[in-house]
This record gives sequence, C-alpha cells and structure tokens, in this order.
Amino acid sequence: MKESAKKVEAITAMDQDFSQWYTDVVLKAELIDYSAVKGCMILRPYGYAIWENIQSSLDRRFKECGHENVAMPLFIPESLLQKEKDHVAGFAPEVAWVTQGGQETLSERLCIRPTSETLFCDHYSHVIQSWRDLPKLYNQWVSVVRWEKTTRPFLRSTEFYWQEGHTAHATADEAVAETLQMLDIYAAFYRDVLAIPVIKGKKTESEKFAGAVDTYTVEAMMHDGKALQSATSHYFGDGFARAFDIQFADQNNQLQYVHQTSWGLSTRSVGAIIMVHGDDNGLVLPPRVAPVQVMIIPIAAHKPGVIEAAETLRTELSQSYRVKIDSSDKMPGWKFSEYEMKGVPLRLELGPRDLEKNQCLAVRRDTGEKIALSLDTLTQSVSALLDDIHENLLNKAQERMDSRISSAADWDSFVRLVAEKPGFIRALWCGDPACEQTVKDETGATSRCIPFDQQPAEGLCICCQKKAKHMVIWGKAY
Repeated sequence: MKESAKKVEAITAMDQDFSQWYTDVVLKAELIDYSAVKGCMILRPYGYAIWENIQSSLDRRFKECGHENVAMPLFIPESLLQKEKDHVAGFAPEVAWVTQGGQETLSERLCIRPTSETLFCDHYSHVIQSWRDLPKLYNQWVSVVRWEKTTRPFLRSTEFYWQEGHTAHATADEAVAETLQMLDIYAAFYRDVLAIPVIKGKKTESEKFAGAVDTYTVEAMMHDGKALQSATSHYFGDGFARAFDIQFADQNNQLQYVHQTSWGLSTRSVGAIIMVHGDDNGLVLPPRVAPVQVMIIPIAAHKPGVIEAAETLRTELSQSYRVKIDSSDKMPGWKFSEYEMKGVPLRLELGPRDLEKNQCLAVRRDTGEKIALSLDTLTQSVSALLDDIHENLLNKAQERMDSRISSAADWDSFVRLVAEKPGFIRALWCGDPACEQTVKDETGATSRCIPFDQQPAEGLCICCQKKAKHMVIWGKAY
C-alpha cells in the first residue's frame, strides 16, 4: 500500500493549486506526454482512446443528420487565405507559414491550416452549380495549427485535434437552421455523453468568429469556476460565397449565392472532462466516454477458479461494455489506486469468498460506494450502475454550476463578484464593445455569451449606466 499512497500523493490538491493539479492529472493518468515541439502534445493511448470515443459518438450524430466526412489539404495558399479579409485578419497572429519546400523557396507562402473555411469555399466553388447540388453537408476530422503564446495540454496547444463541419445551403433560413441544429447537437452531446451541463448562447460582435455573421457557443463551467468555450457554431451568410464566387442556378434558373455555416468541437473537450469531474485522486470519467468502463480485479488470483471466474465475467460484460481485467502480479491496493487515478467508472473485485457467495464487489469511482452484485444478474446491475454514475456526475456538475451563477446590479458588486466568487455573472450590457473591453481590462472577465434563456434586459449597463440591450453571462475563462 505504500506504493499506492505515493501515487495518490503525487497529485497536487485542487484547492492548493488547481493549475498544477490539472497538469499532474494529465501526466500521471498517462493522457499525454510533452513533445520535442514546444506547445505540442503527444496523445498517449489512454488519452487518444477518450478522443476516439468522443469522435465515435459525435460522428454518429453528424451522419444521422446527413453529414458526410471529407478530407481537405493541410496547406492553404496565401492567396486563398486572403480572399476573405475579415477571416484572414482574425487568424493572422496565429498562422504558421511554410516558405520552403526541399531546397527551393516557394513562390507563394503556404499556411498550415488554422481552420479550413477557405479550402471548403474553394472546393464548393468548383462542385456547386445547381440547386440540385445543395445542401452540401460536409465534416472533417483533422488537426490544425495555431501559434499560441501560452499553451496547456488539451485546453490550448499549438496543434490540436478537432472536427470542423462546413455546409452550404440554398437559403439563409436553411443555413441558420443548420447552425442552431449543430449547436443543439453539441449541447446534447455534452449533457448525454460527457455529463457536462452547458449554457447555450450567442457570442457578441467582438467575440464572434472572424468572417461570421453570427457565432453561437456552448459554455461550460470548470471545477474552479472558470468558463470553457466548449464548442461553437457559426452562420456565415453569403459573405464567403461572394468572396469565393460560390453561385448556383436556382429553380428559376437565376444565379444565387449559397449561404454557409461552420461548426467545431476539439480535444479541448477532454480538458473539460478532467476539470469538471476530476478530484484529488485523479480522473473521474463519465462512463459513456471512458476507454475502460469496467475494470475487473481478481483478488487472491492464485487461488483455484478465481482467474477463470474473472475471465468469464469479462467475456460476459464485453458483449455490452468496454471491459478489462488486471491479472498482473501487482498488489490489489496498487491496482485500486491506479484505476482510481485513471478514472475507471466501475471496479469489480472478485476473490474466493465472493465466488462462494456467487457475487462480486462493485466499487464506484464517483462516490467510492461498495456494492455486492449477484453474478446471476451482473450485466443488468452493471448497466444500471453505469447509468446512475452518469446521472450523478451530471447532477453534481449542474448543482455546482447553478450555485456559482450570480447576478450583479451595479459595477461595484460586479467587480466584487469577479474577485471573490469564481463563476458566471449575469449582468446587463448596453451592446457597446467599448464597455465590453472595459470589463475585460478592469476585471479580467469576458462576455461568455448572450444566453438563449434571456432574462428581460430592463435596466442599465453594468459599465456605462446607459440603457441595457442584453443580459450577458460574464466570467473568467480558459
């Protein structure tokens, strides 16, 4: 047990240093390793398995809505990037450039994609001619590069993995409906798979995506009260279509510009899982995304029949769940600590005494509760427990978020809340970007979104005391 105690002690306590706790968890749980390239992370098998489960779940949802996967090039010619001025201006500080190929200096610089709007637009200009070609519902799973000054695994890295959907539609109404549908899919995914509640809303003009007409977001609250922009969905109108000349002949044979959207979710979602559900012992993984949902630990494995019984359990449960068995010669206490750190939702312990009683001992990662389960109805019991773990994690996260949403009626109370009570603050805003910037400069808080569940904006702006236009969710963010 000495070894397992040391392993737990290696994780800094959350309330001592949340940032260090986070770093300890991603390294000790073997999610990532640092690479030789500054700001880039190596996704280790356990970390990548979480991302694979995220991919699988989301990809199924996308395809149910008619989206198809494609693959665009890694490089974007500078002339292509320059076609949409607002877009290139928004990304210019983060762009990495290729200027040489082999021994030759390139005649035109190539951007390593920070996002792929321009590539999709160029493609759409070639393949869309008629209303019969619409809608185009495309998505890709790729990595992108943004030259960040400050990096942190999963949350902000120079290269990261994501999906980016890009669609083209005949009308503005269809494109707006697509934009909001995808936002709903993200919100449901966070709730139903990651057990993370989110606030849906619209970004302000200052915070919207470069080149978008409107940007919508789902915002989650981390354990320390900070916000994490967890996924975004953008309505582009016909701005990109005009820049790239994406036209189609409508049913009256009149030329029209398409209306476009884009939407994305990244490996930042793994960071959200860690910071919403984790504790001082490490990861706490929601069952529906955990690489291993059930870990079987044979106790006194050398005794007759124990290993065989454990293998029988694994075979039975593997029909429905991601199950592993640890029959190594490590001490049981070490194993308990290891899989607790890795956030395995359910641990099943099986020894000679359990076999005599035709049962095994289940241990929940979320509560630590120990429950004796009959081997005759094990699959049903495990199913109920995993569902209950998901609901418990979701409810805890919802309660924590609700308890940390405050309201400020004046500037002094707003400043005090930002300084003393980490979380979200509801406060009125006049709509002037100058006031938004003042809030950021003076307090460090930013506008997270104008929430859909909008309260009446009756009153005065928190900053300038002029008539308010919106109730806004504010907070410090990652």
